[in-house]
Amino acid sequence: MRFHEMEIEDAMHLHLIDSGLAGPNCADGVANGQWPWAACAARVCVLVFCLAVAALAIAGNAKAQTVRVDATASHVMNSFSPPYALGSTVDRVPSNATDEFFKPSQIKQILSAGWGVISYRQNTELFIQAWHWNPKGTWSDPSGRGYFTGDSTPTGMIRHSYGYVLRHRGFTRNGGTEDTGFSSLDDGNLNSYWKSNPYLTKAFTGEDDSTHPQWVVIDLESKQDVNAIRIAWAEPYARAYQVQYWTGEDAMDEQGSGEWKSFTSGLVTNGKGGVATIRLGPTAMPVRFVRVLMTQSSDTCDSHGSSDRRDCVGYAIKELYLGTVDGGGRFKDLLRHSADQHQTLTYCSSVDPWHEPSDLLVAPDRMESGDQPGFDLFFTSGITRGLPAMVPIAMLYGTPEDSAAEIAYLEKRKYPISYIEMGEEPDGQYMLPEDYAALYLQWAAALHRVDPSLRLGGPVFQGVTEDIKAWPDAQGKTSWFGRFLDYLRAHGRLADLSFMSFEHYPYDGCETPWKNLYEEPKLITHIMQVWRDDGLPAGVPMFDTETNAHGGEASVDIFGALWLGDSFAGFLTAGGKATYYYHALPYSPPHPACKNSWGTYHMFMVNKDYEITSRTSQFFAAQLITQEWAEPVNAEHKVFAAASDAKDAEGHVLVTAYALLRPDGQWSLMLINKDYNDAHTMKIAFHDDESNTDRSFSGPVAVITFGKAQYQWHPARKNGYARPDGPAVRSVVNVGTDTSFVLPAASMTILRGSIN
Repeated sequence: MRFHEMEIEDAMHLHLIDSGLAGPNCADGVANGQWPWAACAARVCVLVFCLAVAALAIAGNAKAQTVRVDATASHVMNSFSPPYALGSTVDRVPSNATDEFFKPSQIKQILSAGWGVISYRQNTELFIQAWHWNPKGTWSDPSGRGYFTGDSTPTGMIRHSYGYVLRHRGFTRNGGTEDTGFSSLDDGNLNSYWKSNPYLTKAFTGEDDSTHPQWVVIDLESKQDVNAIRIAWAEPYARAYQVQYWTGEDAMDEQGSGEWKSFTSGLVTNGKGGVATIRLGPTAMPVRFVRVLMTQSSDTCDSHGSSDRRDCVGYAIKELYLGTVDGGGRFKDLLRHSADQHQTLTYCSSVDPWHEPSDLLVAPDRMESGDQPGFDLFFTSGITRGLPAMVPIAMLYGTPEDSAAEIAYLEKRKYPISYIEMGEEPDGQYMLPEDYAALYLQWAAALHRVDPSLRLGGPVFQGVTEDIKAWPDAQGKTSWFGRFLDYLRAHGRLADLSFMSFEHYPYDGCETPWKNLYEEPKLITHIMQVWRDDGLPAGVPMFDTETNAHGGEASVDIFGALWLGDSFAGFLTAGGKATYYYHALPYSPPHPACKNSWGTYHMFMVNKDYEITSRTSQFFAAQLITQEWAEPVNAEHKVFAAASDAKDAEGHVLVTAYALLRPDGQWSLMLINKDYNDAHTMKIAFHDDESNTDRSFSGPVAVITFGKAQYQWHPARKNGYARPDGPAVRSVVNVGTDTSFVLPAASMTILRGSIN
């Protein structure tokens, strides 16, 4: 620990914290009854002088490693304004929590983290629901059901909004529903049916239905002998379709590793509807995934009548049966038919957004029936700071008219909008890129009729770290994003994509070992390069509109804080426009995120009444990012490349570095020491290629450190707690050209000052 001309009291304090003597060891001893407070205090006081001297002496003998900053003026990696680049999110919450979360006292605590712009998340599409962003509106059917359009005329305050379950659903589960709801394809009820989205038919796309084939998939969970399928068609039925099997391992989550092949007798060109039993081949063959691919509709009207053309296009199936037919014509069905999650898994290409008032599910403490906080509450509560917000529209399970009405409402209220995200996680809904693109263009046209200046984007990918693959198209291309861009280009509409957005959840929340921290800088920069390689135009900005480590206890402990620094700073260094922390509202009390892990991935812990009780490590990390590393002003910050040579025996970079030249003229470095056990002594060199010189900090340098010595999580299931529980340690040191800085174990440190 070598500080040139460092004041003794600063050296003492930092060394005491780093050694644990002023941290959790002594505090835990008191809490456990092993140390009285007086003895603990005496223990520290006796060692103060020795530790102060040792801190300086040890530092002088420590081998310093180096952080090198490329400070060449022409080598700026990116630039940003903190209020617009360092954001947070508001998502669906339990409906009985909304009033508590939006209390002024709660909002004040949330804002103290320092995040700027807000991205409003739309959760209803993850649960295959139609979102009534405005509870007031009109139904397409005069009887009060069908397709709902919210009222675009402001009247009373919209404080709450909800989702309505879609009854023509064909998913057992997908990337959002997880373990709720069920599919109508094998629910055992011939009075229910799956129906595809009418907006993917020629009547709305202007393209032949074969351009957007619709499909249903059956997952037998393991390979079983199959030679026959029985389809109980509803109206409209498929006149032309193919029954196929998957050649790879996982047809749904590894779509780039295999292909669909038609059964020997799986092609039907003159379907008549009704109940069709098809012998697929002369002998049974072992398969796991079976797909019915539909390319021509009967265009007959479903059970809702003929007054609305949306009821008379697409495809509909009452029930599926799959198995074998013996020589006597006896059909043996392999599927489990039930109206719950125990049914055989089925998936579908799309879902008709038709619904009715009784489809509203209200269970106050359940997420799938929770509250999408009303737009008026959202914009007037103070949580947006008056800044333009990113808002979503429901596209996968909505209508263009409803989305246009939503934006018209917000503009009539004069609420500031920055960008509009189109739908939510289509990859998690297993939607093919061409289908998403066809909806995107219809919605873009409707929204731009409201306001031609609106900036639209997507596809709002769910958190991934590799290129998203779709089943191979006719050319063998599997890149989901690449094919989406191809569709926009082919239709001359690439200009309708004003930004690209994705979510970033890099880890399995149940398995988050410490070594995962070494991966984050590469993960975020890699996936951003993937989108560029897929063909994202150079002038289209990228937004990480929802991000977190998505863990249990790992996220609330110091791991979550260090990950947050790496992810946010890494995203901006890689050229991103803005990144949004998930999420601002406390959301829920500690919960079993995994089998044996209780925690949360938010900045606060709350009690059963949703009142904030304490802060997690990510709250303190947020403050360091938004108020110490960056200057909390609306002004340009320049990002420069920085790297350290601190590595372990396996080649993992132990210290990551992120450099800013702030508008106040100061250089600000965020240094993250991911070595859990050991501190690292670092020299800082600012290299200028133009003059071929190295420079260093000079004069007073602010040092702000937050690490495991300041915050340590103690698991106790729902009663987990942190001790110590912050805050960061601050000091100002006078430095010279030969100064080194000690980064405590498992910590993030901000160094801020001028260079010589």
